[in-house]
Amino acid sequence: MLDLLSDILTRLSLRGSLYFRTSFTEPWGVRVPAFRDVARFHFAHRGEALVRVAGVAVPVHLGQGDLIVIPHGTAHILTCRYTGPDDALPLDDVLSRSGFPGHGTLVWGGEESPRDTQLICGHFALAEGSRHILFDRLPPFIHLRGYGEEAGPWLEATLKVIGAEAGGTRLGGDLIALKMSEAIFAQAIRAHIEQANQADCGVTGFGDPYLARALTAFHRAPTADWTVARLAREAGMSRTGFAERFSERLGVTPMAYVTSWRMQIAREALAARGLSVAEAAEVSGYASESAFSRVFKKEIGISPAAFRQSGLAQDLRAT
Repeated sequence: MLDLLSDILTRLSLRGSLYFRTSFTEPWGVRVPAFRDVARFHFAHRGEALVRVAGVAVPVHLGQGDLIVIPHGTAHILTCRYTGPDDALPLDDVLSRSGFPGHGTLVWGGEESPRDTQLICGHFALAEGSRHILFDRLPPFIHLRGYGEEAGPWLEATLKVIGAEAGGTRLGGDLIALKMSEAIFAQAIRAHIEQANQADCGVTGFGDPYLARALTAFHRAPTADWTVARLAREAGMSRTGFAERFSERLGVTPMAYVTSWRMQIAREALAARGLSVAEAAEVSGYASESAFSRVFKKEIGISPAAFRQSGLAQDLRAT
């Protein structure tokens, strides 16, 4: 049985990809463009870099051994200490000028330093249209550093393995690095939830022990006859107290959350699994196909029948 966070990430069809390992020598700078439905990450295996995320005033210093996750595919600039943002080249230009073949190591930069900066860069793609409030409300970036006892020795060890395997010559190295990076991504979100303060509406609720009990129970049996009262019983709270706490800490009402998640289940059933509208209604907890269709159209924007026949659904079934 999947736990709460695992269920959310699995249902969002999160798929990872390592897109290059770098060997950057000073001076260097790369502009990474924005991209929809993608979370990007950069791990500093050796050396350091500055990361300027669009909309964030202060650059992030990525030290050796640090990881930055940019959850929403926001444009950002990677540079060395000597390169300003205006001097950074677009990623496509760097790939073209360097002669990068699409695999192995991206070699780029000047000749002012014999020591290079090695970054492991990758992204996680979400199925188009997948949504969840936890993911939507993550910050512009998550910076993991200072591992030690706080994060656990496994994290540092895992990052070292990613650095050793990605872009290497041993059989299966890229796959090993990719699967480990998926675990790191989940850990980064978990760390953010655990460290979030009360001002982070939409995130703190997932770390709330009372609300987490109710959310876990719902995610384990999403087709059950859920009401606010039943969710409150799972949380061990009064109906009123639970509803107020839920709305305050997650930013939506309990039943709005239930409906939204059921529509993600229905969307996956129609797109990835190719089920009929009636079958999608059943697996998402609706006894009435007409009631299901009304809710689906309100949440997704088109009818389930139209969505099932759409190019998006056919593309997802083909992947």
